[in-house]
Amino acid sequence: MASPKMKIRIGDLMVQNNVISEQQLMNALAKQKETRQKLGRTLVSLGYVEEQQFLEFLAQQLSVPLVELSHYNFKQQDVLRLSETHARRFRSIVLKENPDHFLVGMSDPLDIFAFDELQRLLPKTIELAVVAESQLLQTLDIMYRRTNDIDSLAGQLSDDIVEDSFDLSRLTATDETDAPVVRLLKSLFEDAVQVGASDIHIEPDEHVLRIRQRVDGVLHEHVMKETRIAAVLVLRLKLMAEMNISEKRLPQDGRFNITVKNHNVDVRISTLPIQHGESVVMRLLDQSAGLINLDKAGLPPKMLLKLRKIIREPHGLLLVTGPTGSGKTTTLYGALNELNDASKKIITVEDPVEYRLPRINQVQVHTQIGLTFSKILRSCLRQDPDILLVGEIRDLETADIAMRAAMTGHLVLSTLHTNDAISSAMRLVDIGIEGYLAGTALRGILAQRLVRRICENCKEPYFPKVQEQVWLDIKGEEFDLPIADLKHGEGCTYCNNTGYKGRIGIFELLEINDEMADALRRNDNAAFARAAKKSEGYQPLVVSALALASKGITSLDEVFRVTEQMDESVFMEDDTIESTPPGHHLELE
Repeated sequence: MASPKMKIRIGDLMVQNNVISEQQLMNALAKQKETRQKLGRTLVSLGYVEEQQFLEFLAQQLSVPLVELSHYNFKQQDVLRLSETHARRFRSIVLKENPDHFLVGMSDPLDIFAFDELQRLLPKTIELAVVAESQLLQTLDIMYRRTNDIDSLAGQLSDDIVEDSFDLSRLTATDETDAPVVRLLKSLFEDAVQVGASDIHIEPDEHVLRIRQRVDGVLHEHVMKETRIAAVLVLRLKLMAEMNISEKRLPQDGRFNITVKNHNVDVRISTLPIQHGESVVMRLLDQSAGLINLDKAGLPPKMLLKLRKIIREPHGLLLVTGPTGSGKTTTLYGALNELNDASKKIITVEDPVEYRLPRINQVQVHTQIGLTFSKILRSCLRQDPDILLVGEIRDLETADIAMRAAMTGHLVLSTLHTNDAISSAMRLVDIGIEGYLAGTALRGILAQRLVRRICENCKEPYFPKVQEQVWLDIKGEEFDLPIADLKHGEGCTYCNNTGYKGRIGIFELLEINDEMADALRRNDNAAFARAAKKSEGYQPLVVSALALASKGITSLDEVFRVTEQMDESVFMEDDTIESTPPGHHLELE
C-alpha cells in the first residue's frame, strides 16, 4: 500500500462491529482528552478491549499484516535503514527491505504525519504492518545497540591520541560533553543499561581492547583494535571516581553516580594493574529500580515463612551464603526493608554501601584509615542497635564480634562465601569460632544461587537425553519430586539468541534446631550434617533448581551449571564427612 486509509474512524468502526459499545467509545474519547493518548491505548487502559484484540481489528480494517515482533527474524542492516531517533519518535521499525519497497511496522498506522515523514526518510515506497507498541519498544532497545557508536567513537578517540603524547589529562579533564572520551563512555553505559548488564569489564590486551558486559550472569565480549584508548578511558573513569590518577601500579577502588536513560545508576569501580595496562571492572547498581522485597525474592512460600520467623527473633545470627553475584546482598536488603520501622535501631557495616536506605545508619568500611569491619562493629555495639547487618564475615575477629553481639540481645544478619548451608556452619568453626558460640548464636542459614530464566518468546519443550533422564529419575525418587514439562530456549532476538532472559533465585534454608546446635558445640561436623539432612523441611539447592525446571521456568542445563559443583558434597555419604583437624583454620576470601 502506498498510503494508509487515513479517513477511517476506528472508534466508530469498532462500535459498528460490536467490539465496544457506544457508551464505551464516549468514555474513551472523554478520557483521551485528559490523557492525550491514542484512542487504542486509551481503550486498552480502560479495559474495554485487549491489546491483541485491538491490533487484530486495526490490521483487518487497514488490510495490512499484524506482525508478532517477538518471533520475527530481523536483519539488522534492514532495521538500521531508519535511525534510532526516528524509529522511537514515529514508533516504527523497518522489518524488511524488498526490491521495490520497505515493510515497516508501526504501532499507530493511522498517524499520517509519521507515515509521511517515514516515506520521506526512506528511499523506497512503504508497505505498512501493525505491531504492538510494548513489543516495539523492547525490540528497539535490542536492535539499536551502541556497538557501532562505540567502535566509531573509539576510532575517533584513537586518532586524537598522538603516539608520543603523554599529556592524556588534556583529553580527559575537559567537561565538554562532546569530547570523544565522554561520548564513548556515555555509549558504553547506555548500551549496558539497555541490555541490563550488571558489570562492565575493560581489559587491555597486547593487540586488542576487550569490553565485556555481564548479562544474566554470563559475560558477552566486544573486541576493538584501538588499544591506545584504554589509558584514556581508565584515566577519565578515575577522575569521575575521584581516584588517584597518577597511581597505576596499585589496585584502586572508587564509585560515582550517573544518570543513564532516566536510570539513576551507582557505579562501583575497581582497577587492577595487569601486563598491558589497567583492568577496570564496574558494577552497575540501578538505584531507580528500588529495593526488592522478600515476597518478590522468589523463595517458596513455606521457606519464606521460616525465614520471616528467623528475622523476627529478638536476637541471633542469620547467615546468607553463596558465591559472589548470587544475590546475597539483595536478599539481606529485602529483609532489612521488611524490618525497618521507627521502633528499631538498625546499623549496617558494608564494603561498599550498595543501596541507601532511609532511617538506617549505614557505615562504609575504609581499611586504608583503619576503619575495618571489626573496629566499626565494636563502635556499633555502643550505639544501642537492635539489628546489625555485617556485609561479610571475612575473618575470625569479625566473626567473633558478630557471634557475641548475636548472643547479647542483637539480631545480626551477615553473608559468608560458602557453597551450601551445611558447609557454612562448619566454616564458622573452621575459621576459629568456638563451637559453643556457633551453636548458641546461629539461628538459620540461607544458601542461594541465581539461575537464568528461559526466554518466554522462544521457550520450547525439551526432551532429556538418556543419561539426563537417569539422573532425573534418581533425584525425583530421592526427593519425591515429580519432574515433567521440561523446557528450553531456542534463542531469539529478544534474548540475544541465548535462550535466556532474566534470572531467578534458588534457595536452601537450614533452620538450626537443638540437635544441630549440640553437634556444633561438640565440633562434630558429621553429626551436624546428619542432623541437617534429616531436619524438617530441609531441601538442598538442587531440589529448588529442579522444582523451577519442572515448571518450565529454567532449563535442565542451568540446573547442571549451577548445582554440579556442589552436588557431590551435598549428597556425599555421612561417613565420608571428616571433621577439620583441631587448630586448622581456613582463610575466607
